[in-house]
Amino acid sequence: MVNILQAQLVGTDLKIGIVVGRFNEFINDKLLAGAIDGLKRHGVDDANIEVAWVPGAFEVPFFAKKMVESQKYDAVIGLGTVIRGATTHYDYVCNEAAKGIAQVGLQSGVPTIFGIVTTETIEQAIERAGTKAGNKGYDSAVAAIEMANLTKLL
Repeated sequence: MVNILQAQLVGTDLKIGIVVGRFNEFINDKLLAGAIDGLKRHGVDDANIEVAWVPGAFEVPFFAKKMVESQKYDAVIGLGTVIRGATTHYDYVCNEAAKGIAQVGLQSGVPTIFGIVTTETIEQAIERAGTKAGNKGYDSAVAAIEMANLTKLL
């Protein structure tokens, strides 16, 4: 018989770290609110949620690594917004933030969730922060709970 590992979406007793980029803060505030809402709706206590603000999406992986190294968290969520501009800066920030967050999780064994919105326009970013396209912060919170619980099954 095949053994299937499937985690419950219950955050009771989980400790979650969230790193949020300040650049595009008016959008990231909504992503953070969505993440906190998602965590609390799934049983994570306020006292078990810690938030750190960093300058922007590029700095998120660095502080996510610091949070993971503290060994205080069952999962870490990286939140931010990168909107394409007229230069190649967008490509560098998106690629390095994604690689950095993935690397933190792979090297540490602690689920590290990529909740950075990368869009072509400000309208698309706003849509992904709680309007037409849902809230990427909320989705990231649910993923963090699932991955933290799945990791505990091993």
